[in-house]
Amino acid sequence: MSTIVVSDLHLGSCSGSDLLRRPELREPLLELARRAERVVLLGDVLELRHGPAREALAAARPFLHDLGRALAGRELVVVAGNHDHALIEPWLARRGEQDAPEALSLQRLIEPAHASPLLARIAQWTSPARVSCAYPGLWIREDVYATHGHYLDCHLTVPTLERLSVAVMCRLLGRAPSTFASAEDYEAVTAPVYAWREAVAREFPTGPALNGTATLRAWRALGGAGGERRVARDGAGPRARASRRLRTRALVAAFPLAVAALNRAGLGPFRAKVSGSELRRAGLRAMGEVAARLGLGDAHVIFGHTHRCGPLSGDDPNEWHGVGPAEANGARLARPAGSGGAAGAQLVNAGCWTYDSVFLTATPGESPYWPGTCVIVEEAGAPQLQRLLADRTHAQLRQDRA
Repeated sequence: MSTIVVSDLHLGSCSGSDLLRRPELREPLLELARRAERVVLLGDVLELRHGPAREALAAARPFLHDLGRALAGRELVVVAGNHDHALIEPWLARRGEQDAPEALSLQRLIEPAHASPLLARIAQWTSPARVSCAYPGLWIREDVYATHGHYLDCHLTVPTLERLSVAVMCRLLGRAPSTFASAEDYEAVTAPVYAWREAVAREFPTGPALNGTATLRAWRALGGAGGERRVARDGAGPRARASRRLRTRALVAAFPLAVAALNRAGLGPFRAKVSGSELRRAGLRAMGEVAARLGLGDAHVIFGHTHRCGPLSGDDPNEWHGVGPAEANGARLARPAGSGGAAGAQLVNAGCWTYDSVFLTATPGESPYWPGTCVIVEEAGAPQLQRLLADRTHAQLRQDRA
């Protein structure tokens, strides 16, 4: 076994949805790590938007200790995401302080102490593993590239808070995503948004609008989370349920009007559909466009960010192929050695390690958002998705949650 890729741990989540803080749930992943040559933590390792970093670090420390011992001198690579962009922000800020920096390539390998104090702390806790930082991604093989996937928010057609924030930044800076052709283009409009949200959480816990709770409630109301077979955990009385139904109807009626207004304001294009299938397709379209604009050719591209693992049995394989040159709107498509022709990237989503019942159906392991997934990359062959907690029940994942 060569490389294990794990994404979206969100250690330190205020809801306690981060499963790897629990020893019995991290053991399957640690068992894989003991036999791997390398582990890649592909972004959103820490949840730095819910409250002070010290709280996220305290929640993460036991898992990081265990992971370091499991690797025992082998390689651990940390890639920053949007929820833990502070892992790399100090290094990004220093790049241009004295001289004009060289272009931000698809892979920059950075010593943890040079990346940020947070990453230096992670490297200390994961000793004796050999820790490095890669940003914005990592070439695992000459035909396999891994990145968190947060750049896809620039092209997403679902009006999430993140997408709206990036759209406003694009307008303020006069940078249209349709012209992007480099990692620096994406950083210019995303990094300020991430810095602001992490600054808000630096001293005190954030509220529902910023910690994601309000967004989850909205997806539940609009039908875009787990569908009709979502997990039922509602103890509200008849009056409260009736009031909630009225609010839901109002939201459903107002949502298309709000989307139309955003499009008229030039912040789109957005679509008023938020079904589970549309969320999947929108994320894959956006990630495929990012891959084309960054010149990834037809390489395998592993990402996370959307928490929807795949491709799974029953998925349309065509949805998991990125766009080709003609569809990329003139994006620069300089391909690395070994990436082949011009069919578009072959997308693989590593899923997540957070338990959010809004996105889950009643049957364990059935939902593509079921937590506990990783991607295994061997020396040859296509990357393989593995679901390590598919046999766990809802009760097992919920028990003893913080």
